[in-house]
Amino acid sequence: MPWGTAREYGRAVPPRSTAFAALCAALVVAVPASAATKTVYLGNPPAGQKALNKLRADVNQYFPSTITVRRGDSVRFVPTGLHTVDLVRGRRPDALVSGGAPVSGARDPAGVPFWFNGQPDLELTPSLLNVAFGKTVSYNGSSEVQSGLPLETKPLTVKFTKAGSFTYYCNVHPGMKGKVKVVTGKAPTANKDAKAVKKQLNAAIKDAKSLQTALVRKDQVLLGNSSRSGVEILSMYPGAMTVPTGTTLTFSISRFSLAAHTATSGPGDPFSEPDSFLGRISASIRETPPFDQAGVYASDPRGAPALLTPNLHGNGFWSSGFMDATSTTPQPKNQQVKIVAPGTYTFYCMLHPFMRVVVTAT
Repeated sequence: MPWGTAREYGRAVPPRSTAFAALCAALVVAVPASAATKTVYLGNPPAGQKALNKLRADVNQYFPSTITVRRGDSVRFVPTGLHTVDLVRGRRPDALVSGGAPVSGARDPAGVPFWFNGQPDLELTPSLLNVAFGKTVSYNGSSEVQSGLPLETKPLTVKFTKAGSFTYYCNVHPGMKGKVKVVTGKAPTANKDAKAVKKQLNAAIKDAKSLQTALVRKDQVLLGNSSRSGVEILSMYPGAMTVPTGTTLTFSISRFSLAAHTATSGPGDPFSEPDSFLGRISASIRETPPFDQAGVYASDPRGAPALLTPNLHGNGFWSSGFMDATSTTPQPKNQQVKIVAPGTYTFYCMLHPFMRVVVTAT
């Protein structure tokens, strides 16, 4: 499922360019003399994959963020990360997740009904499963063009038939947007486009390096670290901590994050043990919907923090549920749990299971 990076899910990406000329060639593909095709990368561009992956950085940007083409030219939107393209006007882009019929019959490992029975079953929005990647379409400035999720690794090619300035959005990361300017005169050359991508990439790498550490309270865990520009480090801060038994931990979304995360504890490592209790929950969200609603909703109703012991919900399960920083969803920015029994508790993100923090309560 689509919350991880291209590297995590084994998606092939173009090899890294070794020369500026190669980048120029990739950005403009010659077609008949009357038209041209330019390229926009959705997320980490190939030239920056190695450096950004080393920094555990996911860049929620289009490269270049603004591209200018002539009327009648096309843009190839190349999926290099978990992003979409939604050319929509007059309304908000479709959300990644939407509600369906009420949840019923959901029980915890102890056999007790979960509190979220009766709440909407949250699943991928159906429109995003209509995948347009691999297709060529036209855009006249009025009818919507939506790529759907990048379940197909081939580009979406859009021919722009009307002059104007058109903004497009990512349905996965609210706040991520790009712009296509369509002109009747000359458009920038391939060399200028390549320079813009290089400048944008260098700024993203600089941001990623500055986000490798984070200041947090002694009873706080930060889920990811982000910049205003959309750069996100997919790690928890700190990665390990020791607290007195009785501590109430606060899990917080990074202020500028465009991504969703969870903090979830229970049996198994969802990254290396896919058949474990947590592994199955995570896989339902990332790979094999329908979602296990125990991974989407918080394990306990809002109010006083849940009391975490190795026996909570029958097997030590506790989850924050989906959390994000956007104001367009009901998901919280902070969640708390109180550790009331000594021991070691590992919290994972069900959307990015390589993210974790090990908490030792003494």
